[in-house]
Amino acid sequence: MAEEKQAATTDESTATAVATAPETEAPKTDASTDAPVAAESGDTRKGTDAATGATNNDRRGGRGPRGGGDKRNERRNPRRPRRNERRGERQRPEFEQKIIGIRRVTRVMAGGRRFSFSVSMVIGDKKGRVGVGVGKASDTQLAIEKAYRDAKRHMITVVTNKDMHIPHDVDVKYASSEVMIMPAPGRGIVAGSSVRTVLELAGIKDVTAKILSRSKNKLNNARAAVEALKQLRAKAETK
Repeated sequence: MAEEKQAATTDESTATAVATAPETEAPKTDASTDAPVAAESGDTRKGTDAATGATNNDRRGGRGPRGGGDKRNERRNPRRPRRNERRGERQRPEFEQKIIGIRRVTRVMAGGRRFSFSVSMVIGDKKGRVGVGVGKASDTQLAIEKAYRDAKRHMITVVTNKDMHIPHDVDVKYASSEVMIMPAPGRGIVAGSSVRTVLELAGIKDVTAKILSRSKNKLNNARAAVEALKQLRAKAETK
């Protein structure tokens, strides 16, 4: 009995040793087998990073990977023209303009005061055409535009010779203003106030103007000068 018990105990210990042996032993790894896997994973990662970098460069407009010179040249815009070439020559306006008077006008209404601006303007091309206009609006720029359109509607053509000289004297009274205009060869423009502005923008040369009235109203003086220029006649008509 004792021998049988001893044999059974030996068999149990042997079986236990055999069962625990695979658990305690650590599995051996083959370095040569794992190395290619690591290398493959590294190459895959590099390829992914390169593709991601190329995509980011394309989005940001970068150069992208090397070797695509033709595509890069196709994407690149042609050389832009310089700013001065793009701007070109500035177009000159049809008429030169000058403001002879601007004032603020107040109207008293039931709800309070209302303000507006009145602008008096003279325009001309310095080639014998001149006009005087008035514009009124709540905004200064809008009033100037209205005055320009009004002066353009009331444009006149002055009778002059080839040297832009007037043929004879003229004296006109408009409202409270009275203006006399006389030719003065070799003296240039001798005039004052808004009469000088009208003569300059009309392009008249060698003339003398005299304001005979005591009026200081620039708009009336300018309109008197225009009325005086309207009465000019050629020499053939005056004889």
